[in-house]
Amino acid sequence: MTRRARSIGRLTGPLRYVGLCLAGALAATSAAAQDAPPTPPAERAVAPEARADATVAYDPWQPMNRGLFAFGMGLDHAVFAPVTHGYMKVTPAPVRNRVTSMVYNLSEPSTVIEDVLQGHPRKAGRATARFVVNSTVGVLGLFDVAARWGLEPHESDFGQTLGRYGAQPGPYIFVPVVGPTNLRDGIGRIVDVATDPIGFITGPITSTPGAIRYGVTALDQRALSDPAFEALKDATDPYVTTRSAYTQYRASVIQNATGKTQALPDFDETPSAQ
Repeated sequence: MTRRARSIGRLTGPLRYVGLCLAGALAATSAAAQDAPPTPPAERAVAPEARADATVAYDPWQPMNRGLFAFGMGLDHAVFAPVTHGYMKVTPAPVRNRVTSMVYNLSEPSTVIEDVLQGHPRKAGRATARFVVNSTVGVLGLFDVAARWGLEPHESDFGQTLGRYGAQPGPYIFVPVVGPTNLRDGIGRIVDVATDPIGFITGPITSTPGAIRYGVTALDQRALSDPAFEALKDATDPYVTTRSAYTQYRASVIQNATGKTQALPDFDETPSAQ
């Protein structure tokens, strides 16, 4: 998995996972989803813990999810995409890359907490060092100096922590604006937001600093995801493509937390540090 995939996987604002799921669909599952019909109802009813392949989604609420997916994509077409395209048009790529680096840097303290909970002290130390280096030498995270010094980024979240100790994903859920998730990861997102150390400083989304942070995070995430959103328009069944990509990506994240590996294609390139 490339650094760009890791760098946007831990964001806690709206559209947190949408970009990764769609980027994963681009590189890993788009062709398969286009060739295959939706999962038959009888197979969808089988819970993931009864399956040998944890990358197959358990989607008992598919009719509702499809409706929410259609609403979410319509909302994106009407609101988020025009705003994002305007932002991309007036903001040079090097500036957008700096925004991406700064947004990711603010997620490092949460990564440290989850690394500790998962029993990975070396990863926690690396994330701590990255935050210190990039917040100082990297000018408040605008530059990923730590990566140049060999401190590569990685992702950790509470959904991953739950999976690390055996919690199953549960039913697949699509939430407009937030994006694809499952019961385990949805609970994890709530905990991530509630325990975010930076959030204690900026305040909740109802505060001005919190609203600015979440707004910038959402805009940056949507800009990173734009090529994948465009490619998704060509999918025979965009819902299945998104669901499959999300499920495979999260299965890989959980396997990484348990020390196992899963071979998945790289999702994207890392933003330039220049």
